[in-house]
Amino acid sequence: MFGWAISFLLIAIIAGVFGFSGIAGTATGIAKILFIIGLVVFLVLLVTGRRTPPL
Repeated sequence: MFGWAISFLLIAIIAGVFGFSGIAGTATGIAKILFIIGLVVFLVLLVTGRRTPPL
């Protein structure tokens, strides 16, 4: 989840540098939403004590 958030943040930064403000704003919004969702999932798993299965 955090990987996707970082990817959209990089897209937003690159789009902002090149002047694509609409794309940059959208990518920034998506990155914020994905970061918050990832943080909530992390906190829920931390509180419940669940661990991901080993690979």
